[in-house]
Amino acid sequence: MSTIGVIGGSGLYDMEELKNVEEVAVDTPFGEPSDKYIVGELEGVKMVFLPRHGRGHRILPGELNFRANIYGMKKLGVERIISVSAVGSMKKEIKPGHIVVPDQFIDRTQGRASTFFGNGLVGHVTFADPLCGELSDIVYDASVRAGAESHKGGTYICIQGPQFSTRAESMLYRSWGVDVIGMTNIPEAKLAREAEICYATIALSTDYDCWHEEEEDVTVEAILEIIRNNVAMAKSIIKESVKSLPAKAGCACSSAMQHAVITDKSRIPAGTKEDMNLILGKYLK
Repeated sequence: MSTIGVIGGSGLYDMEELKNVEEVAVDTPFGEPSDKYIVGELEGVKMVFLPRHGRGHRILPGELNFRANIYGMKKLGVERIISVSAVGSMKKEIKPGHIVVPDQFIDRTQGRASTFFGNGLVGHVTFADPLCGELSDIVYDASVRAGAESHKGGTYICIQGPQFSTRAESMLYRSWGVDVIGMTNIPEAKLAREAEICYATIALSTDYDCWHEEEEDVTVEAILEIIRNNVAMAKSIIKESVKSLPAKAGCACSSAMQHAVITDKSRIPAGTKEDMNLILGKYLK
């Protein structure tokens, strides 16, 4: 049975079709995940849901323990992650309520733990194409079947937050050609790659940031209203995606770490090797 992870808002796992639902607490070498994982079955597929900010939205983007969240997914056997994220639109044609399935990231975060490497272990993973193309195609096609106004591809710029952009920053990012702006998918996607988990994003446009002179500047109230109206759509896209997933992935995500390790295996500290066994064990023998 394939295992699919979903990281997003608290309401996503509230699906009538989800069977055998249970809450699972997971211990990790990197601390506590955002919340307990919600595990169940959907269309014969094992599903693992995690409220990214904790139930009740208690954790800032910059406070998220991304390493623990992704490690927990790996520990529960997750092979593919669908991220559901609210974003601001940086282009007129991406209207509030539209869906974007991006294929690139720009990282403008600071100080976030963004790798499982360290503590005597050095490695570098390829991240030129940061989202799984196969999974992203499946998610995009599912969004079309679900009736969403969808955009395939595009660049997601991830900022530190929690403040929204200044007007000057928003205009700068637009000059770079980015499509959407958010605060949460980096380093989540980087860590998913290191964990050899396929990763795709359902980016829900909630506003026009602050660059659009004919629209009101972004507000929390406007964002929450759009999100409330689109939780059902996100659920539909997830369900449609699950129906279309091949039993075995045809991408290279599952072997992303094969040639990543630089450190001499004999020089890796025992404690680090133990902590990284789930992530790298098959390559450290």
